Amino acid sequence: MPDARTKGLLTIGDVAARTGLAVSAIRYYDEEGLISARRSPGGKRLFLRSDIRRLSFILIAQQLGFSLEEIRVQLRQLPLERTPTKRDWEKISRGFRAHLDARIGMLERLRDRLDGCIGCGCLSLDACRLYNPDDRAGASGTGPRLVVQKSVAERQD
Repeated sequence: MPDARTKGLLTIGDVAARTGLAVSAIRYYDEEGLISARRSPGGKRLFLRSDIRRLSFILIAQQLGFSLEEIRVQLRQLPLERTPTKRDWEKISRGFRAHLDARIGMLERLRDRLDGCIGCGCLSLDACRLYNPDDRAGASGTGPRLVVQKSVAERQD
């Protein structure tokens, strides 16, 4: 029978069943400080219901390509002791929106230019003379400049 300290808390198995995560993954996120387990008198990990939302957020953010450190920064804005409100999530959403918009822009440029040139500045293909005569892209930095830069004007600067 649960005591007053553990009433209303979920076991790690309950959280795993609700989120689809492996118990080992939940332990890892706890050890990383992304969620915060409480302990039963016997030392077992117990979680607030709000941890299900935090874990769901972590899963989504990882699928979008965010690092654990980027996720950690965003989660610091959420309250630990209560379920996040709509306002809490909107605040995090604004933080991710600019990053996602930039990533979407890069993916669109990559898609649109993939058949022609990845913009590496290698000049090893005959077509590169058309996209990057005299290695203009190399002057603007390393890597695939024709993809990471946003416009033709930026490529010629």
